[in-house]
Formats: sequence, C-alpha cells, structure tokens
Amino acid sequence: MRLLVFGLGYDSPLWHALNPGGVTVFLEEDPEWYNIVRTESPFLRAHLVQYRTRLDHADALFESYKRFNSCLPGEAAESPVRIRRNEDCPLALHNLPPEVYENEWDMLMIDAPKGYFPEAPGRMAAIWTATAMAWSRRGEGDTDVFLHDVDRPVEKMFAEEFLCERFRVGGTGRLWYFSIPPVSRRGNTTAASGGAERPFC
Repeated sequence: MRLLVFGLGYDSPLWHALNPGGVTVFLEEDPEWYNIVRTESPFLRAHLVQYRTRLDHADALFESYKRFNSCLPGEAAESPVRIRRNEDCPLALHNLPPEVYENEWDMLMIDAPKGYFPEAPGRMAAIWTATAMAWSRRGEGDTDVFLHDVDRPVEKMFAEEFLCERFRVGGTGRLWYFSIPPVSRRGNTTAASGGAERPFC
C-alpha cells in the first residue's frame, strides 16, 4: 500500500518493514531529529519539511479558515480541495516534495509535527492536508487516517472539524482512526457535508 507518515521515530523502521513492496514515506520537521533517524536508518524514504503554522495560532486558524475559499472544498466532485501550490490557504502544506502529491495515499498516520509548546508547528496543517488528500482521491477505496494525541485540545478540535466524527471508525487510548471516502463517491458535496457551518463534515 501507499503509506504517508507525518513524523520520524524509533518506530519508523517497523512501519517500513510492515509495508514490503509498498511505498512508505515519512515527513519530519526537526532537522536534528531527522539527521539522527536517517543516520540510524538510511534506508527510510524521508523528507525534511517546513510548516507555516504555530500551535499558539491554532484558535485563530480554526476561526478564520472559512474566510479563505482556497481552504474550502469545491462545489463539485471534480474540484475537491487543492493542496499543491495553494499558498493562499494557511493550513495547506503547499510545498511538500513532489512525490507526496503524485501518489494517492491509502493510509496516513499523523504523529507530527510537534504540538506541545506554543512555538511548535502544531498538527493543524497536517490534519487539514490529510483530509484534503482523502477528499481528492481518484482511486478505489477509502483513505485510512490515524491521528495520535487526541487527548490534546488542538488535535481533537481539528480532527472533529476536518476528519469528522461520522468518518471515525475506531480508536484506542490517544489514537483515533478515520476512514474517509473520496468526494467523488459522496454525491452532492454540499448536501453530504455540514454545509457552511462545517464544510468538511
């Protein structure tokens, strides 16, 4: 399968090993930690990435994202949500390595970036981008999304707004599991979603 993981860790070689013959890609924002993990596991397919967000801006981003048309799903299945080169949406990870956009991901795991001090990037953009990728899927099947640390208010708030409670199919401890259908299989997007109030749900 195609597996995209937000974050590098000591568990990264395990996820790589569990997906033989598949594509497993890791995204990490901390240069020092990136170098440590890559030195110990040079076979991992990993990219060093940058985030535009800060955890202490989470509330403002949450309250303002609907004012940006570039952050909202389109009215038709043919125009779900744009990520690549979408600089106008502050939640879009618009400058990731090309292979991230060129693959359709079967599973996304969000365990990064850091989200435990005010200046940290927080996971707001990772959650929004994972949602946009799931919405835009053209291939068969739903997109599985796993989000860690849902005991923290920002992760919980953004998960409920973008990944949506109706797509949550499981969870344990601090981990939630969502299965998100592409917008092309939802019929009328406005009717199937929360409309203007909760456009992704």
